Amino acid sequence: MDIARLLEILKTAGIEPGEAVTALRGAGLDDLGFSVVDSCRGERQPLPEVVFGMGKTVEQVVSITKSLFARAGLAIVSRVPEDFSSHLLEAFPAGKLHSLSRMFVVGEYSGSFRSTGSVVVVTAGTSDLPVAGETVIVLETMGVPVKLIADVGVAGIHRLSNVLPDILSASVCIACAGMDAALVSVLGGLFPGPIIALPVSTGYGAALDGFTALFSSLSSCSPGVCVVNIDNGIGAAAVALRVLSRIEPFPAEPPS
Repeated sequence: MDIARLLEILKTAGIEPGEAVTALRGAGLDDLGFSVVDSCRGERQPLPEVVFGMGKTVEQVVSITKSLFARAGLAIVSRVPEDFSSHLLEAFPAGKLHSLSRMFVVGEYSGSFRSTGSVVVVTAGTSDLPVAGETVIVLETMGVPVKLIADVGVAGIHRLSNVLPDILSASVCIACAGMDAALVSVLGGLFPGPIIALPVSTGYGAALDGFTALFSSLSSCSPGVCVVNIDNGIGAAAVALRVLSRIEPFPAEPPS
């Protein structure tokens, strides 16, 4: 439909073009005074708005969550402060709290995004699980087949051989590692599809709260590794969703 035809339809309906533009700009926005909630974000991109719990009051988090849930039927809250948990569960009895990864989810995704591929999330150590959990929960909530493989870092690299077939069968690989993040380069050299490095702040003094893992991932000699911010499990999931929205699953074996 061309613009002239669209304007004619609006005119017939008694709607001025300026009114239509204003209505479209405000569609899906809920102004709470302290926050403008974007409940239609999931219609413009694969990942709907996620509420970042840190730095907000419990009243603000609950209000934003209520707005998203009412409009979209789904609300995801990340980095939930420990003392917020009971308030969220009281406001949303059907919600699910994931204590280790500090995530809260209420409702179900009902948008248009559907994945034709899968994701594998691989952690170097057990201490990386809280950050990896952010990624896994978001992907599961979005209906993406996801497998978590934990504690196969380079300190015992022989462990990787047992799970390599599962890793190679996925469409996207997320490598979650702290300290020197050497696992990122190892998987970057083995995995044929899109690989996302998720640096984690685990490690001793020279690990610099994840900066060493970040720099190591950015400096990986395995070309094509995508790197998100330190401890940003949400960001890693968002990248995976964008990739999955555009690609078909990478075949485990080349066609004969």
